[in-house]
Amino acid sequence: MQNEPQHIIVLCTCPDNHTATVIADKLVAEGCAACVNIVPGVVSVYQWKNRIEHNKELLLIIKTRQDCYPALEATIQALHPYELPEIIAVSIERGLHEYLKWIDQSVGK
Repeated sequence: MQNEPQHIIVLCTCPDNHTATVIADKLVAEGCAACVNIVPGVVSVYQWKNRIEHNKELLLIIKTRQDCYPALEATIQALHPYELPEIIAVSIERGLHEYLKWIDQSVGK
């Protein structure tokens, strides 16, 4: 029986570069994330309060571990301007051993 993956990727959209940078810097500085990629040029289409919305956003791709998720989520919620920010965690099933070890060494400090 294989153990449940301990490494995760968290996805979070942000309305602008300033917000994305502030969140990314804080997550890395506090040891909640080993690395955060800021991906520009995302267009999100969704329904909110009975309206179809189309918004340009940036996507944060956050590499961390499951045990760091509660602090990571709290940090994002404290800094994010959205009423309901997207915060979605996905398990990393496999990855380069050395990279996963680097995540372990970089988070939870």
